[in-house]
Amino acid sequence: MASEARTARVEARVAPESLDIIRRAAEIRGRSVSDFVVAAALEAAQRAIADVEILRLSREAQERFAAVLLNPPAPTDALARAFERRHTLIEK
Repeated sequence: MASEARTARVEARVAPESLDIIRRAAEIRGRSVSDFVVAAALEAAQRAIADVEILRLSREAQERFAAVLLNPPAPTDALARAFERRHTLIEK
């Protein structure tokens, strides 16, 4: 992040007690308050995005998912009719 150009600004109002905690944590990490807050916000943003973009499955669910992919069930009558209807509508 240090090599990125800093061209945008973010401002926040925080309680004095919160700022004291942030300042202490930044000092412990050897960072400026601004750098500490930006790094923490970026990490939280990446986690929030990953929470909705990455599907996490238990080992058992992974095995069931792989089994269905490798051995899919036969199509139902409704699915066969839907494919036929699609073929009729699109392939004309």
